[in-house]
Amino acid sequence: MKLLTSIFTALFISFSPVKAQIDHWETVVYENDLWNYLVPSSPVDLSWNTFGFDDASWSIGAGGFGYGDGDDNTILPGGTLSVFQRIEFTIFDLSNIEAAILNIDYDDSFVAFLNGVEISRDLLTGTDPAWNQFSNGLHEAQMYSGGYPNQYVLDNTFLSANLLTGTNVLAVQTHNESTTSSDMSSRVYLHLGITDASSDYGPTPTWFNPPVVLSSSNLPIVVINTVGNVTIPNEPKVSATMGIIHNESGLNTIGDPYNEFFGEIGIEIRGSSSSSFPKKAFGLETRGPDSSNYNVSIFDWPSDNDWILYAPYSDKSLIRNVLTYKIGNELGMWAPRTQMVEVVINGQYEGVYVFMERIKQNPGRVNIDKLNYEDTTGVQLSGGYILKIDKTTSGGIIAWTSPYPQAAPATGPIYYQLHDPEYDTLNPLQLGYIQDYVTDFETALSGPDFGDPLLGYENYIDVNSFIDFMIVNEISKNVDGYRISTFLHKKSDAHGGKLYAGPLWDFNLAWGNANYCEGGLTTGWEIYFNDVCGGGGALNNPFWWNKLVTDPDYTRALNCRWQELRQTTLHTDTLLAYISEMEIYLSEAADRNFNRWPILGTYVWPNNFIGSTYVEEINYLRSWLSARLDWMDDNMFGACADLQIEEEHISFEIYPNPAQETIVIQQYGTYQTGQIIIQNTLGENVLKTELVAENQVIDIRNLESGIYLVNLINSKNQIKTKKLIIH
Repeated sequence: MKLLTSIFTALFISFSPVKAQIDHWETVVYENDLWNYLVPSSPVDLSWNTFGFDDASWSIGAGGFGYGDGDDNTILPGGTLSVFQRIEFTIFDLSNIEAAILNIDYDDSFVAFLNGVEISRDLLTGTDPAWNQFSNGLHEAQMYSGGYPNQYVLDNTFLSANLLTGTNVLAVQTHNESTTSSDMSSRVYLHLGITDASSDYGPTPTWFNPPVVLSSSNLPIVVINTVGNVTIPNEPKVSATMGIIHNESGLNTIGDPYNEFFGEIGIEIRGSSSSSFPKKAFGLETRGPDSSNYNVSIFDWPSDNDWILYAPYSDKSLIRNVLTYKIGNELGMWAPRTQMVEVVINGQYEGVYVFMERIKQNPGRVNIDKLNYEDTTGVQLSGGYILKIDKTTSGGIIAWTSPYPQAAPATGPIYYQLHDPEYDTLNPLQLGYIQDYVTDFETALSGPDFGDPLLGYENYIDVNSFIDFMIVNEISKNVDGYRISTFLHKKSDAHGGKLYAGPLWDFNLAWGNANYCEGGLTTGWEIYFNDVCGGGGALNNPFWWNKLVTDPDYTRALNCRWQELRQTTLHTDTLLAYISEMEIYLSEAADRNFNRWPILGTYVWPNNFIGSTYVEEINYLRSWLSARLDWMDDNMFGACADLQIEEEHISFEIYPNPAQETIVIQQYGTYQTGQIIIQNTLGENVLKTELVAENQVIDIRNLESGIYLVNLINSKNQIKTKKLIIH
């Protein structure tokens, strides 16, 4: 059990889901009830959300306030910045109310209050958000297009403290992201969970779904409680506690001990376009008792403090990212490790998530040398760096602009961001170095001698990594491939000094899940995205990929690699078998997920296919993939007449590295047996052991501090060598 400190026991709020003794649900506030509302043009009295406030001067109108979506009962003027609304309702008997649910469909942000006490909020900061405050981001309303409103469960503890017998007031303020926005929405409902057969209120709407009660799962269960039950914001991270139930038996039950992790975290909403979905993704960091970052191993992964809870929403297969990262790891590149989990936050079931690693420099993640601010000369200056080409909507900072344009016919610029180290922590000399290196690569690639092994691009990049990166983006027909969420990393000169493509990231719109720019077709190459959708903006493909496939040496290597992988990792049967395995693994959890988020049979941007069941979504993924593989077989670049396929491909990582007491040899791809031999710098064998496990722990306490070579030799005497540093 990864327990950071025993004092967290006092901080950790016990799991308190909506209880099973609820007899039925009724609605006490409907969106189309008559509300008092105000479209302010000056500050609003801070007591506006309390019971005693005098709203006689406010307007009265049927709820469903907004404009632009065609579903508003009270149409507000275009460009409205905010609307404040209040409604009084009567509670007849508190003793038979176990829980309540606030459903709200909004565009773009809101804060809701019960008798002056905040219930929930999204994309709006501040204790008392000002009337003229803009939303912190975009959130599209869902109901006008057949979707489901956001749901917030209020448990018995909250209701006992804040709900009154007799008259109560529900108050909501909704804000737009700009005064030029094309739409705005505020549709609000309040439902009550009744423990007996009484009927004092109204029937629930036809779309209403009672909250899912999670009792057990074959997936690990992640239970998160924010301090004070505060709503998790976009930023900054708020304090919370997290427990993970992960039993060896495979059956995890609410109430079991938190045996995988139990401790304090900081957590915030993450994502760009995905942050507008009701089901939120989260970034979290594990913390020590002084709120500092605290490295810990979760699911036996390499220790770190940065983690992600990815929320599959528009990806109704739930596994597109998981499938991609599995392929990436089996190809020998690092890709985030993943674990499917079910998540409960503040007592409310939130569905199926992917617990995963964040991209960062770490011996167990992107294995490049750590770059310190003072590393400004020699080998230290040369790496490592993690770069990306991406949107800036999540706070990204453009580090520099390439002197070369995107691939024709697009004419826009190529923007580079620094991911690790981040731009604002980089020494100016380091920024100048990495900018010059990447520009030199682009210059060599765009020049007349680009294919020359000495003067051309091969002098700057690890070609095999670019080939594998291209194959994964093309097999998945990733509509964001190459132009968004595209990472590169550069190793120091001590490790070859070249630029590598990857890690892989964010494939939720791949594998046939996008209905724009031919993303749903099984034909065509994503490297030619600009021919289909490219314009003059920033979000188009760099020119590299189009230029690389004009080099016969590159396309021959690409074709050979494709044929090799089609007989191993990317064999149709292998991929389809994995999808079937995940379908079985997720079958029960998927049912709960789609009860919590009833979007099956409903379009969620940017679905190319809309299945009415989870099985239909999985079957679509299978059929799309099979057709895509066939097309790529028939249309692959280059030729490979001299293909010689190695039956075993050695790929492994060492972590931690540097190390002190033990190391783990983690294999990727085909499982190897054989020997592990560690040599010192004199070439002497100092440790020799049999290779018997995919994740083999080796005791190195008898070895002195220094640099060593770790040789993995498989049963066919093929060898792979990596450097190990022992402190």
